[in-house]
Amino acid sequence: MPALVYYSSASGNTARFVAQLGLEALRIPISPAAPMPEPAQPYVLVCPSYADGQGRGAVAKQVIRFLNDAPRRALLRGVIASGNRNFGHLFACAGGVIAAKCNIPVLYRFELAGTETDIARVRAGLATFLGTQCLTP
Repeated sequence: MPALVYYSSASGNTARFVAQLGLEALRIPISPAAPMPEPAQPYVLVCPSYADGQGRGAVAKQVIRFLNDAPRRALLRGVIASGNRNFGHLFACAGGVIAAKCNIPVLYRFELAGTETDIARVRAGLATFLGTQCLTP
């Protein structure tokens, strides 16, 4: 079963990043009319950041719609955010917004479609993070 859920806009940067990870993943659709994926196990969310100069609108509406469903949100264990370093302090800011709202950690931030180093680090980090079981209920 997939341990990743991701959103990628028409640019496809996040989709390319997730494809390079080589892990099974569910995609949050671009179209609001399309059905949402229903993860059956804990997962990590990978999403890009969109924001104006003040950080408003950082999280894509489809990601908000996905996370507004309590059963889906309950399975969220961490977030990996992408962005563009040209936006300075707002780089990958969707990760921080989601982490704060859902009380989960930001696991990694990468730029655009990521680099080979990003792919290797995320693969290794996910193997460790997703392989760790919480011993408390």
